Amino acid sequence: MIHKPLAVVLLSGGLDSATSAAIAIDQGYEVIALSLRYGQRHQRELNAAQTIAQALNISKHYIIDVNIAQWGGSSLTDSSLSLPQSGVDTTVIPSTYVPGRNTVFIALALSLAEAKGAQAIYLGINAVDYSGYPDCRPDYLQAYQTLANLSSKAGLEGKAPLLTAPLITKTKVDIIKDAIKLGVPIAKTWSCYQGKPEPCGLCDSCRIRDRALIEAGYPELATVKGREFYE
Repeated sequence: MIHKPLAVVLLSGGLDSATSAAIAIDQGYEVIALSLRYGQRHQRELNAAQTIAQALNISKHYIIDVNIAQWGGSSLTDSSLSLPQSGVDTTVIPSTYVPGRNTVFIALALSLAEAKGAQAIYLGINAVDYSGYPDCRPDYLQAYQTLANLSSKAGLEGKAPLLTAPLITKTKVDIIKDAIKLGVPIAKTWSCYQGKPEPCGLCDSCRIRDRALIEAGYPELATVKGREFYE
């Protein structure tokens, strides 16, 4: 029996992380999914992560608690703050930025990867069609790889997991095309910042997703408001 190499995928339940997981599988890895209950406003994305893991036949899926919402600092974790709904402005870091979120998440993924002997960690971060987050950029990822190489037994032995962000320089339209090609159930992913029964179609995440779905030729997957805005 041939054993596949292992990869940890940070699986949020959104389109980008689901596509990254599908890419890891397509590239020959056995995937271990890691999702975080970090004090976000709702559980819809975690429910979506479980659904995506099942759809992609990922048998090992960890969901752990790390409540960074206790000290606030983001409209994604503090319900007293308003979610931005006026459209994406890439010159401003929006209130949905969660201080230290990716830094904490990748650290936990590194711990899991080293414990399980994984060769790679797949991340859904993107530096093109995004909301201005500083922890979604290539230089951030490069610096974190240096840390990963220095901060662990595996790293000192030259076996640190490779931080892999296959979508980091892709447009959202290209990501959607990859997702379709790899059989990602896009309709089952959750990107909306709200936790209502249906996506709001107004938040930054919905707007970016809807515009790209329509431009990619899949308007039926966009929200009703998205179809009104972008068709």
